[in-house]
Amino acid sequence: MPRLAIYQPDIPQNTGTMLRLSACLGVPVEIIEPAAFDVSDRNLRRSGMDYLNHVTITRHISWRAFEAWRQEAQGRLILTTTKGAIPYADFAYRPDDIILVGRESAGVPEEVHRVADARVIIPMQPGMRSLNVAVTAAMILGEALRQTNAFPKPDPTSP
Repeated sequence: MPRLAIYQPDIPQNTGTMLRLSACLGVPVEIIEPAAFDVSDRNLRRSGMDYLNHVTITRHISWRAFEAWRQEAQGRLILTTTKGAIPYADFAYRPDDIILVGRESAGVPEEVHRVADARVIIPMQPGMRSLNVAVTAAMILGEALRQTNAFPKPDPTSP
């Protein structure tokens, strides 16, 4: 199952939206701190609503702590970036991929770019800078789940 990693988030509402997305899709989330806000249930509940009880969240106190965890977990790091080399829909995702989104205000530092196993981009109209980070996460996670056949299976008894 691909995972979503959120690098030092700036905006609690975007983080809450990505946590809700991940809960609905069954995708575990890695939050790489420090964040620009207190990463507590209270701060995320407004946008994540009651979905936060349905998502697995691991908090990493720093980029280095996350990178040590990733090396041990042997997950491939897929960076979403406007400086990406491969259109996200052309990339071949694997179940062990960790899809990393950057800060809303600044993306990720060069150190993160250097260690990424791949950098993917969402093609956009000329002159447009970027999409909202939660929209980016939804598009790329959707493609990764489609390719790895990891979307949740619908319950035929549910209305």
